[in-house]
Amino acid sequence: MGTTRNTDQEKTEAFLGTVASALTDGSFIELLLTKYRGEQPDLKRLVIRRVILKGQPHLSFVYRYETRDITKNGPQGHGLDKIRGLLGVAFKAAHLFTETQDVQIEFSKKGKAKLGTGNPSRSTVQEIEHDRQKRRYVDSSRPFLRTLGVTGPSERIVPAMARKWKQINKFIEIFDHAVASSELTTKDAIRVVDFGSGKGYLTFAIYDYLQSVLDKETVVTGVELREELVNLCTDLAVRLQMGGLHFRIGDVRSSAPETMDALIALHACDTATDLAIHLGIRSGAGIIMCSPCCHKEVRQQIKSPANLLPVLKYGVHMGQEADMVTDALRALLLEAHGYKTQILEFVSLEHTSKNKLILAIRGDPPASREETYKQIETLKETYGIKHQMLETLLRPSHASIS
Repeated sequence: MGTTRNTDQEKTEAFLGTVASALTDGSFIELLLTKYRGEQPDLKRLVIRRVILKGQPHLSFVYRYETRDITKNGPQGHGLDKIRGLLGVAFKAAHLFTETQDVQIEFSKKGKAKLGTGNPSRSTVQEIEHDRQKRRYVDSSRPFLRTLGVTGPSERIVPAMARKWKQINKFIEIFDHAVASSELTTKDAIRVVDFGSGKGYLTFAIYDYLQSVLDKETVVTGVELREELVNLCTDLAVRLQMGGLHFRIGDVRSSAPETMDALIALHACDTATDLAIHLGIRSGAGIIMCSPCCHKEVRQQIKSPANLLPVLKYGVHMGQEADMVTDALRALLLEAHGYKTQILEFVSLEHTSKNKLILAIRGDPPASREETYKQIETLKETYGIKHQMLETLLRPSHASIS
């Protein structure tokens, strides 16, 4: 009997040794602990992955419950000690995936260990990197996706939600790059306000990403005019135990400046985009993301320069030109106020076929703000534009430095 116990212990130590070796040589992909026999009835499994936080290797422990995930990160050495304490006690089975082999250990009711190995079933390093480019930003197993109906019980994307899934991933990809290029990397806590949050798909996604992937303390507020959607999203946030995610009734027109690190407005029509950008600047937002919906203000004023008349005499071309001129003016105004600005391709929203995103990241003040304003005036004169909402809103701050 004593020999059996020693053999079981040797198998356990061999498995743990393989985990440690895979982490050391870089072949580690993922470790699953399953067959939970602890005191939490809705805990299903524990997923362990290797992550880099602040330049140091850590282990990310994702406790997967029936309706939610809880992520806890810790230094790699402490993580190995934690695995040792859980294996064969709270979890009666484990499956290690590496680039060179799969290793599995399972414990019977009497504690007898069964250890086995097999060929690798997960992707190679190159394939993993390729996959990561496509889906590293949002994992389809995240509970909020199931709750919002983007995925089904098997964690597969619901066909009718494929476009929404693409939009969520693209949005988080852009936001991730924006954070990496901004002052937000130095902050332990990030506050985000999402205007026109609607059914909350992107609002839930950004909260989940900041909490689970970037490991930031987070407060995200969705602002929406429709009370029924605010109530729906509030209930879902409570169900998912997302304590820092809140929703309130309102819109960008009725909102006063407040402390925020990022402002998002993806459903702002016409001059509402200008109001959102202005609010972001006044609130000191490090990141401003707006997806303009329509461009009526400038379209009604714009006149064709004589040399462009053969092109712009067609209505559809004039409309496209008005869109470009409006967003160019907005980008220049943001740059004049210390933001590095890009106009990117996005995934068109449900109510519009337009697919542009204005992304502004706060940086150093421009070397010559007046030079930027000269470019703005030249652009307005070229197209006969008398007024533009964002410029009007920012004019007092411009006048103060003239």
